[in-house]
Amino acid sequence: MKTKKALYLFLLSVVGIVILLNILSEKYFVRLDLTDDNRYTLSHATEEILENLTEPVTVKVYFTEGLPQQIDRLRSEFNDLLIEYNNLSDGNLVFEFVDPNTDPELEQEALQAGIPQQMIGVREKDQQTQKNAFMGAVLQYGNQKEVIPSIPNVSTEYALSTSIKKMVVTNKPVIGLLQGHGEASMQNLMQAYEELSIMYQVEPVSLTDTAANLAKFNTVVVIAPTDSFPASHLSQLDNFLASGKNLFVALNRVNGDFNTAQGTAITTGLEAWLTQKGVVVEGNFLLDANCASVSVQQQRGQMTFRSQVQFPYLPIISNFSDHPIVEGLEAMVMQFASTITYTGDTAVQFIPLLKSSERSATQAAPLTFDVQKQWTQNDFPLAEMTIGALLKGNIVGNVPSQMVVVADGDFPVNSNNSRVQPDNVHFMVNAIDWLSDDTGLVELRTKGITYRPLDDLEDSTRSFLKYLNFLLPILLIIIYGVIRSQQNKIKRIKRMREDYV
Repeated sequence: MKTKKALYLFLLSVVGIVILLNILSEKYFVRLDLTDDNRYTLSHATEEILENLTEPVTVKVYFTEGLPQQIDRLRSEFNDLLIEYNNLSDGNLVFEFVDPNTDPELEQEALQAGIPQQMIGVREKDQQTQKNAFMGAVLQYGNQKEVIPSIPNVSTEYALSTSIKKMVVTNKPVIGLLQGHGEASMQNLMQAYEELSIMYQVEPVSLTDTAANLAKFNTVVVIAPTDSFPASHLSQLDNFLASGKNLFVALNRVNGDFNTAQGTAITTGLEAWLTQKGVVVEGNFLLDANCASVSVQQQRGQMTFRSQVQFPYLPIISNFSDHPIVEGLEAMVMQFASTITYTGDTAVQFIPLLKSSERSATQAAPLTFDVQKQWTQNDFPLAEMTIGALLKGNIVGNVPSQMVVVADGDFPVNSNNSRVQPDNVHFMVNAIDWLSDDTGLVELRTKGITYRPLDDLEDSTRSFLKYLNFLLPILLIIIYGVIRSQQNKIKRIKRMREDYV
């Protein structure tokens, strides 16, 4: 009888503790992060932004309820993230969730705020239907407002933290886009400009023979110059680095012309200037078996048709180093890239960022393209050739500076209003973030959550995990109760013995 009573008291205690923990969790939010990539741990950059808030930030989340489980999970995780933001900001970030589908006025409010409706497939009454859903947020800080049209299921912290920083920053760092030597303009870099304008002011800048105009910039960007650099302009770039500032340089050493099928070398003087720093951008074409395709017109008999053929002169770069600039990138598509060799000393740190695959090659310019060539394994005897790199240290003078060099000037350029590969833009923006922003937000851009969906498992395994997740806690409590019961029974038997003292 006492055993049952003790078991009942134990179970009641467990239930009481669980209820107490739930009550306390509403006020004190604590989450242990056991993931290998700390995906649920807020970064130092986010902590710094929140701790320096001088006014409240309000977040109104427009999120439709009753959506599929994976989307409902996103809602729950975003709610947990906002709770942590609230705690770190000492209550200076407040938030609320509303369901626009419950009220036409809220629906109109969400649309006017810039949050679009999305069609989501849901299952109701054993039928698959489409449901209009909202999954965005509006942030307010004083008179400033930012909108997250659709809460991403990856890089959520980056989206939220950058939105807050964009509102609270009064003086954005200024990025200089060098002009005057045939470089790409802001109109040619619209995708990158849209991303950069979130955190920076981007201004065109020209060099003159008499005065330097670079003093107000922390970073200057040089994209695809085609004209020669006078010695005085190169001297100004030296002075810029010597003052501890940073450069992002993407240049072409070769050019490919599809109309003539000719590949030629390009000389602007910038490559000789880089060679003085130990960065040799070779006058060659990089070839890679992992490459993009081109459309080729072919004729068979009376029929003319176009087909896609692989073109190794357009390498797809998916070999990245372990560095925040390239963390999370998957693939970049280059256009007639060259290779980089470092010949400097160890006083300057040379960090390769972009490399070719295990099957690559180089060809010196000039050359003639053979689009119909049947490529074999023997055509790619080289491996892991550097195409982009970071330099850190005393590049010029005695003050540390940084420079990113990419041996392809066209990789971020929107030519003929075409859109470039997203990771091409991400790399450029990440690199400029790394050079210009000391908060560390760049490391959040590609931070995300990797889902391991049960749909990929067999039915038997999925059912086993489902019931294990439900029954295991109950089973553990029962086992613990049985063990305690047996221990008490043994104690009673001992007490009943004549020799028990």
